[in-house]
Amino acid sequence: MNTYYNPVRTYQGAGSLAVLPQLVKDLNPGRILMLIWDESVLQNRYIKETAAVYADKLDIKTFAWSNPELFQLYEMYNETRNGKYGLVIAVGGGSVLDVGKSLCCLFAQEIESVDAMRSLIEYKTYKRPACKWIGVPTTAGTGSEVTCWATVWDSEYDKKYSVDTQDNYAYAAIVDPVLASSMPVKLAVSSALDAVCHAAESYWAKASNTVSRAAALAAIKIIMDNLEGLLCGKEEAHDCMAQGSMLAGMAFSNTRTTACHSISYPLTMQYHIPHGVAVSILLAPVMRLNMPYIRRREELLAAFGVADVKELGEKINTILEKSGSPCKLSQWGAKEEDFEEIIAHSMTKGRADNNPADLTAQNVKEILEAVF
Repeated sequence: MNTYYNPVRTYQGAGSLAVLPQLVKDLNPGRILMLIWDESVLQNRYIKETAAVYADKLDIKTFAWSNPELFQLYEMYNETRNGKYGLVIAVGGGSVLDVGKSLCCLFAQEIESVDAMRSLIEYKTYKRPACKWIGVPTTAGTGSEVTCWATVWDSEYDKKYSVDTQDNYAYAAIVDPVLASSMPVKLAVSSALDAVCHAAESYWAKASNTVSRAAALAAIKIIMDNLEGLLCGKEEAHDCMAQGSMLAGMAFSNTRTTACHSISYPLTMQYHIPHGVAVSILLAPVMRLNMPYIRRREELLAAFGVADVKELGEKINTILEKSGSPCKLSQWGAKEEDFEEIIAHSMTKGRADNNPADLTAQNVKEILEAVF
């Protein structure tokens, strides 16, 4: 049986931020927390208008970290825990959106230490969200604005957690490509390839469904068809990336990801490989492993604009190299003697077991060797 659920109100396109003031007015939330990446976003006409109208009930906080660590989330929670907010507006990349949606859950209880927060998130004992949130992405890749989970890193223990509950979908997502148009090319390409992996993994995930597969194919095609334009600085490419990222987010919001993401986490943690680069270099070898289990795989290859997995790997590597990102693990400082430890941290629950082909220590090693 096919089922699909995503309650997020989505607004996408140039100028779509114009809906923000009215959305906030409709919610009538009481106090508001606006979480931003940096103060430059406050110059946007509609964000500035919202901030002015609600100045007496609005707190603005900056979260300027990528891949949020547990202690950083706790610090932000401590700064804002007594705000009694009815709404969080998160304006930034996936890290800011993830912190914003995490706070909605965490505000529902008193948390007295980082260790207490770690236990709460690891065992998912948090309560229903205490407030609503609106996601305004300034990058195009994570799809966090339309998913109900948030990624939190815990480098002290070499772990990655998810704050994860269906109660925590955004009230609304506003995907305005104008906000992403100033992204550096390297970051823009890495983010776009992250979205491509969300879509591809959603397509073949055990939990895939008719709607998620349709959204996934549309996302892959619009991104892959316009990546060259992104590399060349074409303005319209940013709108295509925003559309593709949102569609990919809607796809994997119902299916989660699979082996690419599962194996990528220790690569990012140990070698600081940007997330989008880490998942995308794994895409071709993981697809090769999964090929016997992928239904209608010719449609997937067609969306990528390739004839086979070999051509896909070459295409991804070329895109990464053009953007200035190395495409081999050895170029990021990885060593083959590290593989045993990487493999041990590659079996993320909910990701590895969602992959259509069983992941084993042997085939993960072969995947790593293929991109070494």
